Amino acid sequence: MAGGKLTPRQKMINLMYLVFIAMLAMNMSKEVLSAFGLMNERFEGATNAANTANEFSLKALDTKAAEAKGEFIAAAATAHKVEAATKKFYDFVGTLKEEVLKGVEADETGKLPYEAMDKADNLDHSWFTGDGYTARGKEVLAAIESYKSDLKSALSDPKYASILKEINNKFDLSDVANKEGIKVKFLDYHFKGFPAIASLAKLSAWQNDAKKVESDVISTALGKAAVDESSYSKFQAIVALDKNVYFQGEPVTGKVVLGKYDPNAQFSGFQGPGKLVNGQAVISTTAGAVGEQTLGGSFNFVENGKPIKLEFKGKYVVVPRPNSANISADKMNVVYRGLPNPLTVSFAGIGDNNVTASGPGVSPAGGKGKYNLNPGSGTEVTVTATGKMTDGKTVSDKKVFRIKNIPAPLGAIGGVTGVQKGPKSRLEVSQISAVLPDFLYDLNFQVTQFTFKVPGQAAIVVNGGSVNAQCKAALARVTRGDQVTISNIKSKLVGGVGNLVIKDAAPVVYEIQ
Repeated sequence: MAGGKLTPRQKMINLMYLVFIAMLAMNMSKEVLSAFGLMNERFEGATNAANTANEFSLKALDTKAAEAKGEFIAAAATAHKVEAATKKFYDFVGTLKEEVLKGVEADETGKLPYEAMDKADNLDHSWFTGDGYTARGKEVLAAIESYKSDLKSALSDPKYASILKEINNKFDLSDVANKEGIKVKFLDYHFKGFPAIASLAKLSAWQNDAKKVESDVISTALGKAAVDESSYSKFQAIVALDKNVYFQGEPVTGKVVLGKYDPNAQFSGFQGPGKLVNGQAVISTTAGAVGEQTLGGSFNFVENGKPIKLEFKGKYVVVPRPNSANISADKMNVVYRGLPNPLTVSFAGIGDNNVTASGPGVSPAGGKGKYNLNPGSGTEVTVTATGKMTDGKTVSDKKVFRIKNIPAPLGAIGGVTGVQKGPKSRLEVSQISAVLPDFLYDLNFQVTQFTFKVPGQAAIVVNGGSVNAQCKAALARVTRGDQVTISNIKSKLVGGVGNLVIKDAAPVVYEIQ
């Protein structure tokens, strides 16, 4: 850039380029620092939410231990040990975060100046000395080892093995190989020389990991500590039909069971559309008229010489056998040539796994009931849906869709359509593109050719999507107020199906300022 004999004007232009590149580098650095700041906010927000949820769950576990006793007592004791270890570690990490923020002032809203937190002095001076650690650095490692040891002692039950493994992996203090493959000490690798905001985000992640472990322990304790309740008065009768919607004339099957199923339960009787079999009522009836129907009855038994009657009531809906399908384009009732138009195909009352669609250009799209339709020639395409009912019979229906071509896109300079104004230097570096705003699909066009016309000069045909040297030479002779027209913009659809021909994009005009 500085070689050869350059005019003073060219030297000034080169200097401006260098300044511009430096500004870009500074902006990128600020963006990275801001990104770390946002990560820190996310970690702290998630940690605060987990802390609130953990407090609520721990109170629920304590209530269970007080009321039901049994396994809940031991589960609550384990949870409180983990809570204490977590608080100790969490608070210690809080002191480390205070070290990071020493000398950093937040604004009136409490927001930290992320873009100014690019120094590593606080932790570098506090934790590291030469190739080793200061007393404070050793204290950090000791706190992590103490936390892991406390968790290992509290979580001796094998059911917590996966949680212990997770925390040991996250706080593995072994040396870490850097990008050159050289082993680096744990704290050096994660904190030495890092910007303050990056170190703050990592410490917030530590706190979040600790709170997640606490949450996992409480959830596991609550899930594993089962309590038997012996009184029948605490049971609930539940209607469990095989399905809630039936075709007319189809057998209605299902079960009526208590909330806690016990095959040894002894009942004095059962009232309802079925009979008792091994502690549950097996329903057997026939779906009648179309509409909502009700099943009712009761379980009858004797507890401590006293008769108890548990009533149940359930509803189901009878629908007529299907004779038409629901076929709809996810975008609209029109399909476009050259695109994999998404379709959702279903039959009322029939599961998606028993429904298939067929037609020219129809192909499965992965999920049940999901298809893509890539229409070929013509103006219409017919899609046929076939459904298999539970009794083995099949039904089918058809739907006709109109086929349209993709509309012609609009020409754009630097992503902007229509008439634009600006210096010719901007036009020289702008990308010529084709866009289709407000279209149902997000399409990506690649410009392959366009015509560049400057007033008073011959039109220039350019291959590709950028202004070439010939165009720049023509621009050198334009004056203020001249309008440059870019027309005959040819493009191809990126990701399109087949050799789809796209209409030329509408011209775009650029007025020189």
